[in-house]
Amino acid sequence: MDAGDNADARQGHPISSDAWEKREMREALASRDISAVYRNLRKEGISQRQIAALTGQSQSEVSEILKGRQVMAYDVLARIADGLGVPRGYMGLAYDEATEIQVVGAADEQQAEEDESVKRRNFLAHAAQVTMGAAILGSSPRAWAASPARTPAPGHIGMTDVRQVEAATRALRALDYQYGGGFCRDAVVAQLSWGQQMLDSSAATPVRSRLFVALADLHSLAGWTSFDSGLMDSARGHFANALELAKQGNNDHLVANILYRMGRVYLHQEAPNDALKLFQLGQIAAQESGSELAISVLAANQAWAYAMMGNEDQSLKLLGLAKDEFARANVAEAEDWVKFFNETDVYAMIGTVHTVLARGVDTKHTQYAIPALTRAIDAYGEDMQRSKVFNQAALATNHLIEGDIDHGARIGRLALESADGIKSARVKDRMVPMKEEAAKRRNNPDARDLDERISSFFAA
Repeated sequence: MDAGDNADARQGHPISSDAWEKREMREALASRDISAVYRNLRKEGISQRQIAALTGQSQSEVSEILKGRQVMAYDVLARIADGLGVPRGYMGLAYDEATEIQVVGAADEQQAEEDESVKRRNFLAHAAQVTMGAAILGSSPRAWAASPARTPAPGHIGMTDVRQVEAATRALRALDYQYGGGFCRDAVVAQLSWGQQMLDSSAATPVRSRLFVALADLHSLAGWTSFDSGLMDSARGHFANALELAKQGNNDHLVANILYRMGRVYLHQEAPNDALKLFQLGQIAAQESGSELAISVLAANQAWAYAMMGNEDQSLKLLGLAKDEFARANVAEAEDWVKFFNETDVYAMIGTVHTVLARGVDTKHTQYAIPALTRAIDAYGEDMQRSKVFNQAALATNHLIEGDIDHGARIGRLALESADGIKSARVKDRMVPMKEEAAKRRNNPDARDLDERISSFFAA
């Protein structure tokens, strides 16, 4: 579209293109402060009704935003920009379909025919190469992502540019914890489309090293939110890119983090053998980093994998190691990625491992799972809503196994209520054990009601 087309497109638009060039407006757009954007529009004489009509929002939504409600969802930001006539680049939203394919690493349809076990083996081989130092950035023989033309990169970058990537990653990760990967994945992808370009920019050696780590962390978040959205091939591609960048940045902490997260993907896919191998690779990186907290995380997840394999002795041994390493760890001085693993998460992992053992090995494990899960649930705040739902579902499962059906059903209903609004494909999957235990006891009215409620939730 040329300049004449743009001019024609704006004829009759109530907002002059000059409005977007004012300093206050440009600052508000750059920070995606939609509340400030709307306030500036009101100063321009644009009514709430006009803003609502242009953006497809209700007047009450516009009013709430004017009062300070934040807008974070990428699709909503894009709709607002297009409706108001804002150049997308002013809000950092300027990426096209080709770039999205580049940064998502999502040749999902092309890869769908490949057997999942083959994909797992390929990733495991790649992870082993990178972790053990056999791979160099860009040397992977596998095409983890398509490679269309890319937007020209900035000529030179400094530490400030890298800090912007880091700050965006922290903010987006907080949204993932609270609302689920489906809520913020598109925003993560958009941020990657900007950050990835900087790999082609000139930079001082310390800046470039930190950029590798920052982009590795952002790719890791993209992988995690893709996984949480049910996009397994996209997740695998992002984690592969993250692993190489983290290794290139000589950050063993982050290598351990990425291997832990990809191992969790395989646990979710009920492939504990493959997950265990990734956790063990991650343990090597964690030990190289000298982080007791990272070692604790990897040990706890190995315990989970062994529990899924029915190996009670090894599971309890690794769980003990996780608790011991956590007791030795200095959380305040730990790397940012692993600070999520606090005392609450330790109890959550203890409860999770014993829940798996209670279902597959011996029901006696409910006596350890229930107090640990209860303590975790009581400690989770609104910023960890997804984790709270996972633990409520597990707690309900244990009470059903114990025969305390009315109490289990009540907690199960709380889990369903807490899950409302969370955009995560994993929520339903983590409720499957609760549903299976409720279905076994359908002769009880409380269990039958819970089973039916879960079925309705799954169907929604």
